[in-house]
Amino acid sequence: MWYHKTVSEGPEVEAARVARLAAAVPCDRPGGITPLDQATHSARASGSRPLVVYCAGVRWDGLRGTDQHMAVHLARHVDVLWVDPPLSVVEPLRTKTGILSPRRLEPVHHRVLRLTTPAPPFPERRGFRVITTAVMQASIRRAVRALGRPAAAMIVSCAGPRFSALPEALHVYYATDDFVAGAELMGVDRARLLRDEASQLAGAELVVGITSELTRRWTAAGRRTVVLPNGCDTTHFADSQSAPRPTDVDLAGPVAGVVGQLSARLDLGLLEAVAGAGVSLLLVGPLQTTFEPSRVRALLHRPNVRWVGAKPFDVLPSYLRAIDVGLTPYANSEFNRASFPLKTLEYLAAGLPVVSTPLPAVDTLASAFVRTGASPDEFVSAVRAALAEGSPPELVRARLDFAAQHSWAVRAQQLLAAMGLPDAGGSSPASSSADITQDAR
Repeated sequence: MWYHKTVSEGPEVEAARVARLAAAVPCDRPGGITPLDQATHSARASGSRPLVVYCAGVRWDGLRGTDQHMAVHLARHVDVLWVDPPLSVVEPLRTKTGILSPRRLEPVHHRVLRLTTPAPPFPERRGFRVITTAVMQASIRRAVRALGRPAAAMIVSCAGPRFSALPEALHVYYATDDFVAGAELMGVDRARLLRDEASQLAGAELVVGITSELTRRWTAAGRRTVVLPNGCDTTHFADSQSAPRPTDVDLAGPVAGVVGQLSARLDLGLLEAVAGAGVSLLLVGPLQTTFEPSRVRALLHRPNVRWVGAKPFDVLPSYLRAIDVGLTPYANSEFNRASFPLKTLEYLAAGLPVVSTPLPAVDTLASAFVRTGASPDEFVSAVRAALAEGSPPELVRARLDFAAQHSWAVRAQQLLAAMGLPDAGGSSPASSSADITQDAR
C-alpha cells in the first residue's frame, strides 16, 4: 500500500517530496515561504494527532454550514485535510497576480489544511465525471503523502466518489441532508443522486446521518447507521445579547427574525402572516431569485420588513441581538422533514426563544424553548406566546445551557467516538456525555 512506502522511506526522502510539491504552489509570502511550507511542517510535527481527510460538498469559503462547523471542531482533536469540490478551469481560482492556480494546499484554520484541485470544465457532467474523479483522487493521495503520514479516516459528505483515493482509511459517509429528496430544489437529476448515494453507501464502513428521517431508508435495507444531529457554535453566539447593534436595521419592536437562506425551503405564507400580524420581520441571508419572486417582492416592500442580505458568520451575533424571537418557518416537504436546521439551535445559543414548524428535528430536541405552529394562525400564535414570554436573564441562561448540550464541540467528540479515534491526547477514543443514536431499525 502506498503509505507503507512513504513511512519506510524516512524523513529525508519525504521532505524532498514535500519540497517538490511546495515548489508548485504559488508563493505569496516574502522570502519564498509558501503556506504549504508552514502547513506541512506543522502537520508533520504533530504526528501523534490522527489525520482526517474531509471531502466536503461545499467550498471552505462558501456559506458556513454543517461541514465547516464539524471540521473546525474536529480540528481540536485531530488534524484535518479539507478537500474542496473540484474547481472547474472555466471558473479559475486566481492568485493575487491573476494567474490560474495549480492544485493548492493551504492552511485555513488552526489544524485545518484546505486542498483545492483544478478539474475539467463542467466537472460533474457525464462526459467529464470519470476524469474529475481520477484527478480528485490523485490530488488527495498526493496531499496525504505530502503530510508524511496516513489518514486515519476519510469523511465524505459530497456526492462524488472519493473513498478509493485512500483505501486504507476508515471510510465514513456523512449525510448532512437528504439530497435525493432535495433534487428538484437543487435542480439535479434525482436518479443520478440515487446512484451517487448508493455508491457512497457501498464504499462506507460507517454511515452517519443528521436525522432518523434521513437514515430510515438505509436502516430499512439493513444498513447500520449512526444518527448525529447538527449542533451550534455556543461560544460564537453566547454574547449575542451584548454584541454591537447592526447599523442597517431600524425596525420597531418586537422583531421576529429568520437567519439563513431565503429559498423554497421556507413557507412564505408563515412569514406573510407574521408581518401581517404587526410583528416586525428581519430577514438575514441570501435570496434565491426564483423563490416566489412577486410574493417575496411584496413582502419586502412592507414597512415592517427588512431584508439585509447575506452577512458574514462573524457578525451574525449582532443581528441576533436585533431579534426578539427566532423563526424556522420550513415548508412541509420530504427534504425538510429529513433536515436539521442549523438556525434553530443557533437562536437558542443566542438566548432567544424559537418558533418553528413541526419538524422531526424539533421533536428530537424535545425542548419547551421551541414552540411550533403548522398553519399561519398557529405560527402567529406561537410567535406571540414567545414574545410574551420574553428573554429575562434566567430564561436566557436556561436556553444557553440547553444549547450547550448540542454544541459542535459535543458533536465532534461524538463523531470521533463513532469512528474510534483518539482525542487530542492521542490515548483513547473521544467520548461525550451526550449520546448518539445507533440506528439499526
